[in-house]
Amino acid sequence: MCGIVGYIGHREAYPIILKGLKRLEYRGYDSAGIALFDGTDLKLSKTKGKVANLETKLESEITTHGSVGIGHTRWATHGVPNDVNSHPHYSNSGDLVIIHNGIIENYESLKKELIKRGYVFKSDTDTEVLVNLIEDVKKNEQIKLGKAVQIALNQVVGAYAIAVFDRNKPNEIVVARLGSPLAIGIGDDEFFIASDASPFIEYTKNAIYLEDEEMAIVRRDKGVKIRKIHDDSLVDPYVQELQLNLEQIEKGGYDHFMLKEIYEQPSAILDTFRGRLLTNEAIIKMAGVEDNMKKFLNADRIIIVACGTSWHAGLVAEYIFEDLARIPVEVEYASEFRYRNPIITEKDVVIAISQSGETADTLAAIKLAKSKGAFVFGVCNVVGSSIAREAHAGAYTHAGPEIGVASTKAFTTQITVLTLIALRLSRAKGTISSSDYRHHLIELELIPDKVKKALESDDYVKTIAEIYKDVHNFLYLGRGYNFPVALEGALKLKEISYIHAEGYPAAEMKHGPIALIDENMPIVVIATKKGHYEKVVSNIQEIKSRKGKIIGIVTEGDTQVKELADHVIEVPETIESLSPLLTTIPLQLLSYHIALMLGKNVDQPRNLAKAVTVE
Repeated sequence: MCGIVGYIGHREAYPIILKGLKRLEYRGYDSAGIALFDGTDLKLSKTKGKVANLETKLESEITTHGSVGIGHTRWATHGVPNDVNSHPHYSNSGDLVIIHNGIIENYESLKKELIKRGYVFKSDTDTEVLVNLIEDVKKNEQIKLGKAVQIALNQVVGAYAIAVFDRNKPNEIVVARLGSPLAIGIGDDEFFIASDASPFIEYTKNAIYLEDEEMAIVRRDKGVKIRKIHDDSLVDPYVQELQLNLEQIEKGGYDHFMLKEIYEQPSAILDTFRGRLLTNEAIIKMAGVEDNMKKFLNADRIIIVACGTSWHAGLVAEYIFEDLARIPVEVEYASEFRYRNPIITEKDVVIAISQSGETADTLAAIKLAKSKGAFVFGVCNVVGSSIAREAHAGAYTHAGPEIGVASTKAFTTQITVLTLIALRLSRAKGTISSSDYRHHLIELELIPDKVKKALESDDYVKTIAEIYKDVHNFLYLGRGYNFPVALEGALKLKEISYIHAEGYPAAEMKHGPIALIDENMPIVVIATKKGHYEKVVSNIQEIKSRKGKIIGIVTEGDTQVKELADHVIEVPETIESLSPLLTTIPLQLLSYHIALMLGKNVDQPRNLAKAVTVE
């Protein structure tokens, strides 16, 4: 949520910051702003709406000259989206300016105290409270900006990633993080600040990722000095070489990032198991699993914690782990897990799943699990992310950057990684036969080509989307491994088209949802040949007798469902445990085309953010 960009160096800051804000639009936002120092004066412009609105306003409102600046895209937490509440925010004196991602939970008490001291507030934000708190500390203690930031943050309760600039100290920017990501790009006599590396990838491949409770003073002439916020101890900076490249974060000829990422799934899945799946030798190689095999094999249970699409991937994994490895699994919403006083022991393995590796609730769940002695295994996509650093061990999905807010390739690559882990454990435990194990490996190796085949339904899915784009409700049904796919399909439609949709286990239809079915209700039924096929056919017949419109997702060559359904979308045949990797494809395409036909912003749906870094 929110996007932070900053620059200090020898170049013009404005084009770097503006382009960086556009790169961070995928994170979700409702307003944007930039502050620039031109060598003499500090200029600020901000507005509700898109970065394009800011660009137009900026060029008519202030000079865009200067080699120091900070920029921000805001996702509203405190205060409605408007020009005044947009970031950056000045302090009362106008000397300090701040951008902030996160939530200051005790801002009201801080604000009351500052008002008593004569401070006046223009916005409704917690961020304006923070910048004035820093100013108050700096003024009263007669100290430098960096020390003032440190003292102020020790009075703060909440989460933050901040960048603060003082017009009287034009050669430095002070940054800090707790619970929200922040990266510092290291160039030649220049430095970049951003929520992730995408804004500065074309300028440098070297970056420092701040850890929680760290702050840095970034000086044009002296480099980067990092300290712990609470005890003032110095931290040796760890400079990472970025794996990201510019081509990965461009659309590559596609109209939208979401469509690009849907079509990248064959290569993303291949990259996920490349080097790990050695079919000829019947070997799965995953260092994070091998090095901690005893933890997995001796576990009483596996607890999977995740949010949103990652939670759906965890539900698929529950079936896979219990079916193949015979290990009990519980799948928890991270946001609920952290607050319900869960029973966790040293015999538990907690698998935390997050595309960004920055999901606040999942991070909090990890910390809770670790405090109880559980072994934590992270599954995420972003190298160097907070979850990757916080977990005891883990595995990257290697999906490449996912810019579209609605996750697509994250879902399929997460399932791929989790399948590899389940297969490796099942082999180690002896819960799968040699022939069945080899069959799974062979089928998994074939999945990228089968996903390509599933993508060939795109034009037909588009015709179905045209028929149903104006309906107000959808129902998605699946059984077994494909029940979570029904949930995911409904989520995709809700996220980007704003059409109400619900996913259910097909057998639960009779326990309530069947009351909704009439001639105006489209029902997407996942009815592949493997797994409860006859039962699902019976459910389809019940729908048909009530005049519901049936969109069937079936195995190639199916004839039985074809006779009953209004529309049938075929996917290639595979074993049941891998079918979610195929059945989800037409559902992604359906949501994409419906949203596009309704004129919605497919890549940046309203009110949503790519990485949910606040509670």
